[in-house]
Amino acid sequence: MAHEPQKHLFDIIQAGKLIIQFTAGKTLEQYRSDPQLRSAVERQFQISGEALQQLHRKFPDTAGKITDYRSIIDFRHILVHGYDRVEDDIVWGIVESRLPILLREAEHLMEQ
Repeated sequence: MAHEPQKHLFDIIQAGKLIIQFTAGKTLEQYRSDPQLRSAVERQFQISGEALQQLHRKFPDTAGKITDYRSIIDFRHILVHGYDRVEDDIVWGIVESRLPILLREAEHLMEQ
């Protein structure tokens, strides 16, 4: 794998690990009531989504190996451009259910 895809995968992994670190031991209610936490999590999702968008643009075959990569990129667009439509319970659900899949797949691609 060329250096460039690894850079984007590294950014995805780092952002995901930060989200996990930020949300460890937290509940949805704690997330909702903490604007700093919400901002931090949303920012890392923006980074992850942008890195995946760049990966898709430059290395579509690699990006295509990530489950629902298009939805992840679309989620980044909502966070950036539709900030007034972001729902905390949806973000939290992504943290709990979809982020672990993304991390696992990105880490697997980094190993190749």
